[in-house]
Amino acid sequence: MSEITKKMALDYHKQGKPGKIEVIPTKPYSSQEDLSLAYSPGVAYPCLEIQDNPNLAAEYTNKGNLVAVISNGTAVLGLGNIGALSGKPVMEGKALLFKIFGGLDCFDIEVNEHDPEKFIQIVKAISPTFGGINLEDIKAPECFEIERRLKAECDIPIMHDDQHGTAIISAAGLLNALEIQGKKIEDIKLVVNGAGAAAISCTKLYISLGVKKENVIMCDSKGVITTKRQNLNPQKLEFATNKEITTLEEAMKGADVFLGLSVKDVVTPEMIKSMAQKPIVFALANPDPEIEYHKAIATRSDLIFATGRSDYPNQINNVLGFPYIFRGALDCGATAINEAMKIAAVHAIADLAKLSVPSVVNAAYNMTDLKFGPEYILPKALDPRLISMVAPAVAKGAMESGVATRPIKDWDAYKIKLRKLMGYDNKLMRRFTEEAKRNPLKRVVFAEANTDNMLRAAVIARNEGVCIPILLGNEEMIEKRAKRIGLDIKDISIVNLRHDREAERRSRYAEHLAEKHQRDGLIYPEALDKMFDRNYFGMMMVEMGDADAFITGTYSGGHHTTEIAKEVVGIRSTFKHFAAMHIMNTKRGTFFLADTTINNNNDTETLVDIARLTRGAVEYFAHDPVIAMVSYGNFGTNKEHGPREVHEAVNILHARYPDLVIDGEMQVNYALNRELRDKTYPFNRLRGKDVNAIVFPSLSAANTVYKMMLEMGVAEMIGPIQMGLNKPIHFIPIDSGVRDIVNLTTIAVLDAAICEKFGSGAYDK
Repeated sequence: MSEITKKMALDYHKQGKPGKIEVIPTKPYSSQEDLSLAYSPGVAYPCLEIQDNPNLAAEYTNKGNLVAVISNGTAVLGLGNIGALSGKPVMEGKALLFKIFGGLDCFDIEVNEHDPEKFIQIVKAISPTFGGINLEDIKAPECFEIERRLKAECDIPIMHDDQHGTAIISAAGLLNALEIQGKKIEDIKLVVNGAGAAAISCTKLYISLGVKKENVIMCDSKGVITTKRQNLNPQKLEFATNKEITTLEEAMKGADVFLGLSVKDVVTPEMIKSMAQKPIVFALANPDPEIEYHKAIATRSDLIFATGRSDYPNQINNVLGFPYIFRGALDCGATAINEAMKIAAVHAIADLAKLSVPSVVNAAYNMTDLKFGPEYILPKALDPRLISMVAPAVAKGAMESGVATRPIKDWDAYKIKLRKLMGYDNKLMRRFTEEAKRNPLKRVVFAEANTDNMLRAAVIARNEGVCIPILLGNEEMIEKRAKRIGLDIKDISIVNLRHDREAERRSRYAEHLAEKHQRDGLIYPEALDKMFDRNYFGMMMVEMGDADAFITGTYSGGHHTTEIAKEVVGIRSTFKHFAAMHIMNTKRGTFFLADTTINNNNDTETLVDIARLTRGAVEYFAHDPVIAMVSYGNFGTNKEHGPREVHEAVNILHARYPDLVIDGEMQVNYALNRELRDKTYPFNRLRGKDVNAIVFPSLSAANTVYKMMLEMGVAEMIGPIQMGLNKPIHFIPIDSGVRDIVNLTTIAVLDAAICEKFGSGAYDK
């Protein structure tokens, strides 16, 4: 990850619309009738219904999906007591996390009040607005009483995340670490360094999970908290020990677990060496842990080590918890977040780490084989399964403990709803971007550097650390264009493939291409002529190892460019065709559409390949593929060209790949309407499942559908994502937006990394 500078952060927050969140309408508002329903006189009816039954507020308003992040700014991150207004960027950031990870709407509310009693009264007075309240960055010890009172006096879930978020995530990590180390929780000796809100909450939760209180030693800045010390607050006094020790160094001797929520560099290698066999160290001071990662793991080979940092294994990250805890609590109408719900979250998070990791998560974190073990005791923050595991567990905990006012009855339907709610979500795109920034950077060739958008995209990709861009074109023209639109390209390589200095490379590329296709009638002079075409030259750069990926812009008919790709880098050996897919993120969920840009007038064999490629791609993106092959007929009702090829392809796929969840041909309304499909055609092999991937009978159909969805504003798009070529060659319409090109560049970089590690057919089916 590139260093975050002051300028980068300030520009990010002020660019476009200042801040990080906004409010958007969820109902029609274009006509007078719409406005009359939204406000006067229509709004009176839901008001009266809610007056009669307050629980109906969750049906008629956003209360059931609305969380408040409330702070007085007295303990903001590592910044301390900077005040309510100064803490607003942090609270906006927390609101953004609620939305992108949990699908929850969120208002940030900064209360300029330090007096605990007045603060309590203010929050209590506004609580009817919300389905839940996340207290944030309130200093200890006031935070304990504030949370206790608000939980007692309000009838909605309230949680101080600084306390309980860290407690829940670290507890999940602790359970798994103890399992790996072969230790029982009731037997361990625990040392806690730090006695603030998070440390107290963690210790209490660990005790509820089985740690014996007499086996806990807690330290603060003055040393071990003992019964001999004077003027201890009630929270510290609860964990005072009568053991004859006074220093952290003494406390660490023979300890099984160390939990640090204090300051950097207070733990030494000697302290870790003095711990019991197979020790566990959670050094969670941020941004620098109590002992530096490499120093810690060098002390002993039997150590399990975790920090709060994302650049080391085993990150204790609150985002694994709070979005999904509130999601589950609000969905069942919980009146509180209680101990049963927190423990349910702990076990759900711990259990997820033991499951096999989707390939998309491995790729996002530049891993090849993430699996449960000493360096993987917790799931990764970008694991898309978190919402469908943690939220239901929390809701069940609420129901079993009697605080759910809207019990969930159909758990399978609820999990499907959660997956649809979040869809693909751009969080994976964000993680891919972060991963692409890691060294060594990949070299990406941009074919259309003579267009404003691709030139801008190349510069952004360079500035964001996504790749090392290489521009194809006339350097003088590109430099003039960059100057005209205000871009700094002085550090970006420009390759003028027509220049005399590229003669040797053109010749070398031509020799390779001619030799590769000598049995296809290609001779060297003809191959040399082709090297003056930017698509040939750029793809040959990738083929010959002079670059890692290639991005080219296509016009409405990209057939010529795709034929060049087949000629230069070729199609993977297990296929006869390649294709492209668009990921469409909609309010109904994520849909994978294929083939949207490559193959036209598909025959049976082509459709079979497209379906197989789609299967691998959908699985790569951490979804179980449920594929509908669509046409204008249903299951053989039309025998003419079009439906017939789809029908034949489905029969072949059923015979060759019986485990593939696919059926057709069917009209698109039957594909998307499960009840209609299952009622009308009960024999269909998708029965009981919601389709998430659609294979179209022709390029015309697929291209029309995805562009119509975009223009009508019903979907956000990622793509086109190439499937089936031997090398990372990616195509994008010449009129695409800058961010679309940057996103595709990120996909191309990851494609290159995967090809490098696994080979081009890593996900072939």
